[in-house]
Amino acid sequence: MFAEMSSSSSSSSSSALETEIFQYIDLHQSGFVENLEEWVAVESDSVQPDLRKEVIRMMALAADRLKALGATVNSVNLGSHQLPDGQNLPLPPVILAELGKDPQKPTVCFYGHVDVQPAKKDDGWKTDPYTLTEINGNLYGRGATDNKGPVLAWMNAVETFIALKLAMPVNFKFVIEGMEEAGSLGLEQLLEEEKQYFFADVDYVVISDNLWLSNRKPALTYGTRGNACFFVQVESGDKDLHSGTFGGIIHEPMTDLIALLDSLVDPTGYIRIPGIYDGVAVLTEEEKKLYESIEFDLEEHKNNSGVKKFLYDNKVVEYLENVFSKRKSPNKLKVSMPLGAKPWVADINDPLYIAAKRAVRTVFREDPDFIRDGSTVPIARMFQTITQRSVIMLPIGAADDGEHSQNEKISRYNYIEGTKVFAVLFLEISKLHGQLQEASNTKTDN
Repeated sequence: MFAEMSSSSSSSSSSALETEIFQYIDLHQSGFVENLEEWVAVESDSVQPDLRKEVIRMMALAADRLKALGATVNSVNLGSHQLPDGQNLPLPPVILAELGKDPQKPTVCFYGHVDVQPAKKDDGWKTDPYTLTEINGNLYGRGATDNKGPVLAWMNAVETFIALKLAMPVNFKFVIEGMEEAGSLGLEQLLEEEKQYFFADVDYVVISDNLWLSNRKPALTYGTRGNACFFVQVESGDKDLHSGTFGGIIHEPMTDLIALLDSLVDPTGYIRIPGIYDGVAVLTEEEKKLYESIEFDLEEHKNNSGVKKFLYDNKVVEYLENVFSKRKSPNKLKVSMPLGAKPWVADINDPLYIAAKRAVRTVFREDPDFIRDGSTVPIARMFQTITQRSVIMLPIGAADDGEHSQNEKISRYNYIEGTKVFAVLFLEISKLHGQLQEASNTKTDN
């Protein structure tokens, strides 16, 4: 564990620097909100084929913003992909950018995406989803929190150092994509190809593509649960049959399918598949202590989800085939797993988490909750596995931001204070990296 500050003088100078940074961010928040307004106006929906040109336009805007900061930008062409109807559609480029190459400084890589989920006013939005609208301190618009707001907040923090003519505490690298909401097509292969090149000098990876657990208290995310998506298909004959003529004498595929799905989970939510809980890690005492201080209000969580009751109040293919065989049905069963994301967990004692904790405490005046996220974002594990570097998920959005939902928003407070957190994070990473190098040199001398 590292000391919080090496001396009172360093604390004083650091405080003065932070004050200068915070003042700039506060004074320029209107401009930062205008930047978000410009980005939200782009319908960069990566799911709808007819909007792909807008995603590509959004990538160009992001590249221009980075160039304006002085970054070297490489927009990597990933070619095209084929849609189910046979149509070939161009993939948006992935931005690989860098700013600063001082070998004496640590290099921090930020990942974000600028594509969004589909949104239409008649889906139930109170405002036009592509017109950033401020109501009671909240900035409503598709992509405001997922993920255009956090991407811009990081860039705003970089801009602050440049505008104040402050020495950059770290070197920056950026990975910005436009297909996250559609499965990040082509990204993993690109990361593999760049492992020994673009990522060779990266020390830390920061991702801000999730939310706090609370509406009020900040959080650091050190794990995600992953998921497994199965496609279950029951097929009868190859003809459409009239219910009046054949109803009652046919083994209905729908009946089989309902029975199969009903067999997976009991009314309490317990998964009935044998052995599925065998791989669940035992809760350690260290992690259990983390949970004790987490701010989590069940009623608030219900309100955020829009439901009145949760299921809980406080290997799969083989199983389905077994259940199906007992039904003696003449229909055909097909089970496949087209999509999955492995779980991810990081070490909360890693210097990157210590730096982030300090940054959050400086800005929000309280320690963050350390949480594992229910989100199945595969990107954290992807970066950690490929780069073999420290990875953190550092959200700045609140639990009620409504990502993927109607009336998505980020509060002005979270957007601006989140910009401050990122700026302080740069300073804290620099300090800790220096302490690590100093400790390493001392050990070598001894």
